[in-house]
Amino acid sequence: MYGYSGKALLVDLSSGSMDTLTIPADWYRDYIGGEGLAARYFWDQLDPELDPYDPQAPIIFATGPLNATKAPSGGRLVTMFRSPASNSIGISNVGGKFAPALKQAGWDLLVVKGKAGKPVFLSIADDRVSIEDAADIWGKEVSATEEAVKAKVGGKGVQVVSIGPAGENLVRFACIMTDKHRSAGRGGGGALMGSKNLKAIAVSGSAPTLVADQAALEKASDQAKAEIKNEPFTAGLLSPFGTPGFYNSISATGTLPTKNWQRTTYPESHEVLGHEAYHATMDVKPYACAQCPIACGRRSTIKEGPYAGESGGGPEYETLGAYGSKCLINDVAAVAHCGFVCNELGLDTISAGQIIATAMEWFERGILDLDKTGGIDLGWGNAEAAAEITRKMAYREGIGDLLADGSMRAAEKLGGDAMDYAFQVKGLEMASCGVRASKGEAVVHAVSPRGADHLRPYASVVDAFGYVEEELGIKDKQDPLADGGKAWVKPLQELSMATNLMGACLFASICLAVKPSTWAAMLTSVVGEDWSVERLLQAAERTINLERMINARYGFDRSDDKLPKRLLKEPAADGVGQGQVVDLEAALDSYYQAMGWDLASGKPTPAKLEQLGLGWTMT
Repeated sequence: MYGYSGKALLVDLSSGSMDTLTIPADWYRDYIGGEGLAARYFWDQLDPELDPYDPQAPIIFATGPLNATKAPSGGRLVTMFRSPASNSIGISNVGGKFAPALKQAGWDLLVVKGKAGKPVFLSIADDRVSIEDAADIWGKEVSATEEAVKAKVGGKGVQVVSIGPAGENLVRFACIMTDKHRSAGRGGGGALMGSKNLKAIAVSGSAPTLVADQAALEKASDQAKAEIKNEPFTAGLLSPFGTPGFYNSISATGTLPTKNWQRTTYPESHEVLGHEAYHATMDVKPYACAQCPIACGRRSTIKEGPYAGESGGGPEYETLGAYGSKCLINDVAAVAHCGFVCNELGLDTISAGQIIATAMEWFERGILDLDKTGGIDLGWGNAEAAAEITRKMAYREGIGDLLADGSMRAAEKLGGDAMDYAFQVKGLEMASCGVRASKGEAVVHAVSPRGADHLRPYASVVDAFGYVEEELGIKDKQDPLADGGKAWVKPLQELSMATNLMGACLFASICLAVKPSTWAAMLTSVVGEDWSVERLLQAAERTINLERMINARYGFDRSDDKLPKRLLKEPAADGVGQGQVVDLEAALDSYYQAMGWDLASGKPTPAKLEQLGLGWTMT
């Protein structure tokens, strides 16, 4: 079978049983792989009454057909579960080298259910699978965990995903980590592993991915590499500077949330948080995930100051936004320190930093005081307090226990107007991508199935940055301040989803570097079946609608597609969108119409479901 093994590994930690599932051929035809394959399996396991932490709630690890091939940027892993942060479908995606290793071990899907009676890790070496004792690893931070698991397993090429103390303590925004600092960060997948007493998974594989037409793949891959090289975003910013390369430009477009979204630009931070300060303050070395020609990853060592000598991954742009601009911490070394702490403890930096920014505003407004924070001064810009709160959240100590459940639940407990300053959607904190100067991004944050989301798709690339793509039917530049007219979000969303189906990295297409036709050519050459752009986008559309139906089963509808009050009521104070608020109802109406979703409920119409071959989800 070209591009696939055709098999899923099913592990039940409660009973210790391990089974092999032959994946139906039509699932590959309709969903390709990766997130689509995971969503199709997830539907069959769906029980709306099952709490995310129920032992029988599954967590799925999914590979795609481009994993372990020569396709550039084809090294991504998808994880899927019911999110403890949002109670919706949880989806998170990570690079590193784990996905190709799982693919070479012979598994398109790994599904874990149950709860072990004591801490364990899962060891997979091709078709040899075992559940191993992890009692001596439980409690360790991420780097030490990965090293310990590799030492226990032995051999070459072993890749590990693991959790830190945050996952063990069921922090609702705990990550699943790999390569020590790459994270499947969103939605609390690390807490799901922790609830199952699953500390880590180690995998190694020896079987190559069978490719239908290697020469055609090499030709299409060369084309993709050329497109990446010719795109200024990937070649001029992302490759030489990593994700911090676009900090200043995002601020310039008025989409950099600052002081807990009170501002939309932060020009006074450009020289202290932008990529030039990043590289001047730290010793920064690039690295690449599997199959990647961009190499946006950074391993950094702080050269001087109170954190001198500390090393770790990043900080990524989102960490600079979450701990930097949102919290007004104008010290890139302090932000890097907070990012390193998050990585070692297994925390999503997006949620962690946003929660601290919200807590800082609560503190300013008297919703929190020194008694409630345990004497910690949460004034703006207090880097030491931010780092201390980060650790307390991971270990659920003091005020950290309240915040470890996320800003929505913390606001509900605090009461009053606390919710007005919690920047979350469906319980998941918003990333550092503003919406009042990118109304396309407003739609994306509101409708994403996993809660607040900036990458499904990154709509700012079209309206705020002015990109067009004829292959997607986006031929004209879009007004970033227009509330209506959001039909163009649909094809961009489908392209983003398509990368997740194939096991590819969004950074190769986030600024439309790799053309849809090039992705289709790579997929065709691997699987030996013709995939046109139209067919590729339709498979993505099918998965988007299936996930919408999964959330409908959980009780979500249009009323849950919302944004925080400030974005709807308070005009932006500065930047391109100065004076703007989001008319979300107008934006949603235009988007729903393009999607074929009912305007009242926000659910896919029966006609749309039948068109996509999803009529069976209505029964």
